[in-house]
Amino acid sequence: MAQPTGTFDSYDGVGNRESLSDIISNIAPTETPFRSSIKKGKAKATFEEWQQDDLATANADNAAVDGDDAGNASHTATVRVGNRTQIFTKVVQVSGTQEAVDKAGRKSELNYQTMKKGKEINRDIEAALLSNNASVEGNSSTARKLGGLESWIETNVSGGTGYADGGFGSGNVAAPTDGTQRALAESQLKSVMQDCFANGGTPDRLFLGPVNKGKFSAFTGIAETRHNVNSNKMATIIGAADVYVSDFGNIAVIPSRFHRERTGLVIDTSMAEVRTLRPMKRNKLAKTGDSEKRQLLTELTLCVKNEKAFGKIADLTTS
Repeated sequence: MAQPTGTFDSYDGVGNRESLSDIISNIAPTETPFRSSIKKGKAKATFEEWQQDDLATANADNAAVDGDDAGNASHTATVRVGNRTQIFTKVVQVSGTQEAVDKAGRKSELNYQTMKKGKEINRDIEAALLSNNASVEGNSSTARKLGGLESWIETNVSGGTGYADGGFGSGNVAAPTDGTQRALAESQLKSVMQDCFANGGTPDRLFLGPVNKGKFSAFTGIAETRHNVNSNKMATIIGAADVYVSDFGNIAVIPSRFHRERTGLVIDTSMAEVRTLRPMKRNKLAKTGDSEKRQLLTELTLCVKNEKAFGKIADLTTS
């Protein structure tokens, strides 16, 4: 039907008030499962060091002649490794007018933007800790960088054709070289878990990106449907798995948004630590005009106590 002639409608109105909700919706993920699950410690220098050691291979033929003299001693020195601290920072700058005007959803623009930047730094830290970044010593024109967990792991690895390990050496952690991608398979996880066990590790987490977490849930032995015993209720469809029971221990399978989809990380949370040199701080910067500036800053590094406790399934397909 047509509108009657002469009707004054909402399109003609000039003084209609706006309707703007006071709720600001932001669904960007902020979970940091790796950093949240490992130990926390204090850094004392921009290059944090620690030592690793190992025992001699078990020898079933360790037998001495009755009455023989003691032989010569044989010892191996500890291995000294380390990682660089990385400075994480964000800057907030809000004009005096924007801070003064009446706003929907927040009273102070400065506080709201500062809160956002804090969450962003936490996401950056999680991504750096799990990354394949090499460590960088840095200088007056180059930023220091920590070596990410993916770069540390070099013993218990399943990689595609052309893959090459990174690992610690010559004072820094080197980045791995990617190989040919292949689909995630249960045999790869079993192989890495076996290697971890053989080398003394007891991993308790498997971090996978969202695509490969879905592929993991299709491993053999995972039922798709379970019917409720009570026939009056709906059946439950189970299309995911959160724990993998292996011959070498049980591991929780964690979907991770902030590490490379092409890599599965088998993690012993007791053997990793975040060491903080400077805790998160909000610094008020000098006022240079009609605005307020704040800097959020923290400095920390990743301590991988012994990379043999970890495993990696590298070069996975990402779709």
